[in-house]
Amino acid sequence: MTQAQHPAPANNPDLGLHDPLADSFPAGVEGKLLYWIAVAFSLYQIAIAAHIVNLTSQIQRALHLGFLVLLCFPLLAALRGKGRGAKILAWGLGLLGVIVAGYQWAEYVPLMMRSGALNQMDVVIGVIALVTTFAAAYVIMGPALPMVAGIFLIYALFGQHFPGPLVTRGYDFAQVVEQMSYGTEGIYGTPLYVSATYIFLFILFGSFLEKAGMIKLFTDVSLGMVGHKMGGAAKVSVVSSGLMGTISGSGVANVVTTGQFTIPLMKSFGYRPAFAGGVEATASMGGQIMPPVMGAVAFIMAETLGVAYFDVVRAAIIPALLYFASAFWMVHLEAGRRNLRGMARDELPSARRALREGWYLILPLAVLVYLLFSGYTPLFAGTIGLALTIMLILGASAALGLPQGALRVIFWIGLGLLAASFLEFGNNALWLGIAILLIWNALRAGGRETIRQVIDSLAEGAKTALPVGVACALVGVIIATMTLTGAANTFGLYIVSVGKDSLILSLILTMITCIVLGMGIPTIPNYIITSTIAAPALLQLGVPLIVSHMFVFYFGILADLTPPVALACFAAAPIAKENGLRISFEALKVAAAGFVIPYMAVYTPALMLQDGGPLAQSIGYAPAVAYIVLKCLLAIGLWGMTVTGWFIRPLAPWERVLTAAAAFLLIAALPLSDEVGFALTALCAGIWWLRRTA
Repeated sequence: MTQAQHPAPANNPDLGLHDPLADSFPAGVEGKLLYWIAVAFSLYQIAIAAHIVNLTSQIQRALHLGFLVLLCFPLLAALRGKGRGAKILAWGLGLLGVIVAGYQWAEYVPLMMRSGALNQMDVVIGVIALVTTFAAAYVIMGPALPMVAGIFLIYALFGQHFPGPLVTRGYDFAQVVEQMSYGTEGIYGTPLYVSATYIFLFILFGSFLEKAGMIKLFTDVSLGMVGHKMGGAAKVSVVSSGLMGTISGSGVANVVTTGQFTIPLMKSFGYRPAFAGGVEATASMGGQIMPPVMGAVAFIMAETLGVAYFDVVRAAIIPALLYFASAFWMVHLEAGRRNLRGMARDELPSARRALREGWYLILPLAVLVYLLFSGYTPLFAGTIGLALTIMLILGASAALGLPQGALRVIFWIGLGLLAASFLEFGNNALWLGIAILLIWNALRAGGRETIRQVIDSLAEGAKTALPVGVACALVGVIIATMTLTGAANTFGLYIVSVGKDSLILSLILTMITCIVLGMGIPTIPNYIITSTIAAPALLQLGVPLIVSHMFVFYFGILADLTPPVALACFAAAPIAKENGLRISFEALKVAAAGFVIPYMAVYTPALMLQDGGPLAQSIGYAPAVAYIVLKCLLAIGLWGMTVTGWFIRPLAPWERVLTAAAAFLLIAALPLSDEVGFALTALCAGIWWLRRTA
């Protein structure tokens, strides 16, 4: 069942150099122990999701964090080749995480009774919970997020000594510990709840699909569709990274997964290393805004706003398509400017053949999307998607033991009916089918290898979930501080006061805040921080609810492309063998649409399929959607010509000034700016048409 991955072109660097979690579990007794802890973690999460095990929400969150801490420290110490002393310390910290989780479970009811009056042991355990969470975030993600969270924690503890409007009334140490380490406000808050339910399942789902060969399918389809086009190597990167975004919850993971193939491929076809890295980083970060997964932020946003998942996806779909259209257009123009032709058709895989051979891999993803759009909860949809994927892997292995012909057809029909029975009998029918297939496969040698693949996927999924889960726990410190001190209101009032005189200034201030706070921080905590601080202020300025949250989400994402941190670009740097800052500057050009779309959506919410805005009121909702999409496409097209200096032929400097002015006016929400922008666009088109026919 496992399909070979595309080999990256020669001289591809070892990705484990900058991502220790990219390595497999270490060998030896310690490695095997960590492997089975990871498997147990995944099985626990599946049991919770399938309601095989039922625990209260607080205990469920505590056990989730306990598993994260237990696995995080020893695994990172082993993967980084630390010495005996460091490993003993790592296991000690991991066991402290288990003690904290056990205390939360054993003292669940007494802790509720002692709310507001913690005893000394409660405070000690609370401090241990904070220390282990901060330390886990540091070892797995570096200093950025712990530093930001640490500043907020200091503010909660010593805010009474801060100057001016930042001063607080002061809080007792035990009160701060209770806010951070107990209840559902701090590290066990909504972000960790979403990690312990939806996010883990979707990461596990992606892990199984990758093991089954989904990356190869995406790459084959991308190569077959656009590999022969002008600049085909870079277009493959855009398409494959966009497809990966449907199952991946991490832009940086996209870079190191698809980038190991696409970046060397682009370089081999003549693209500059910096541009190749910039294209991959831009396309991979775009996976975070591409439904249905959206880096799992869609689920957190829906939970935070109290809206249906479908509403979040509806708002994201047009901007996501425009973002990738922009990246596609930029690589097309760069290829034209450098006369980079596509690859030979006879050297490329057939997209049709790839789909014919691997179409079944899309079925679990299609069912997942159908359930999400049909109003089922993300937890139920994720559980079903995961169960179907496991059933597909085990079923394909079992079918190999049957003779070709009618018997194999009957088997697949029966398995399909069993899989579809969840609509009538719930997910228990799927787990029964999986149990039968496990027994079947255990009785044959080839089947036992497939079972090992399933177990490997469980372990890999748990390992992949570590940075996301730890980040969700630590970001709760920031939210708890905001709730305790009211700091978000202080910042929001400042933005609102600026916005009373100029909305655009408030938007620029919010954008800068989101980019600064988002530097070096993963997608999910990034969104939670920026939405907590900035989104309420935009809402007070009349920006629609979902649009305000999408605005801060987009710029939090773009922080990973923006100097000086540019996490996604630095992840691409060792693959491209280029300076991360140079890659970042190229990525900013390619990702221009990401900077433009949020502003256009604020002034014309129809771009995110939201009601409201003067345009929709004057010409109607459907015409407003069509108009703003057309305007956005023209602005993206003109911006690409300005940056590359090419469209059909090289552009003169005055032509680039003209296209830049037209693009700016189409974006600007000023009186008559649209009319002048369209006029300049028509002028450009007329000049190029006359020159072409001359």
